[in-house]
Amino acid sequence: MTVIDSTPVTSPPVDVCVVAGTEYPRPDGQDRYTISEVAAYTGLSAPTLRWYEEIGLLPDVERSHNGQRRFGNRDLDWLAFVRRLRLTGMPVADMVHFAELVQRGEETFDERREILERTRREVLARMAELQDTVAVLDAKIDFYAGAHPASERA
Repeated sequence: MTVIDSTPVTSPPVDVCVVAGTEYPRPDGQDRYTISEVAAYTGLSAPTLRWYEEIGLLPDVERSHNGQRRFGNRDLDWLAFVRRLRLTGMPVADMVHFAELVQRGEETFDERREILERTRREVLARMAELQDTVAVLDAKIDFYAGAHPASERA
């Protein structure tokens, strides 16, 4: 007789910044990219990638036996997330702090959530300001579309 344990296995949440449907140049397990390949894929320059690593924004980059950086798909995921944080207007120092929290592990989940919630509120406030600005621009465009110089009226 075979006994099967049907207890569901629950894993702790993983802090992965993957967007559904992301396609990488190489599959997991074969995902070792040079800095120039990552620069081409992400649009970030090699000096920027080095700087990110230096300041702790891109931690734990693997190195080859001769010291060359070897990036993986998880690094590409992280860089995509960092790019999103930059779009929010988050200061680099805050992004570095967030990266440090990620490195410290699960005990920082609450603080990370608070940072992201605050950032989200700030983004929504800026979006509302931009929507108001678009409304003003639309009104001005409509005004100028309806106004004709005196030379055209004759």
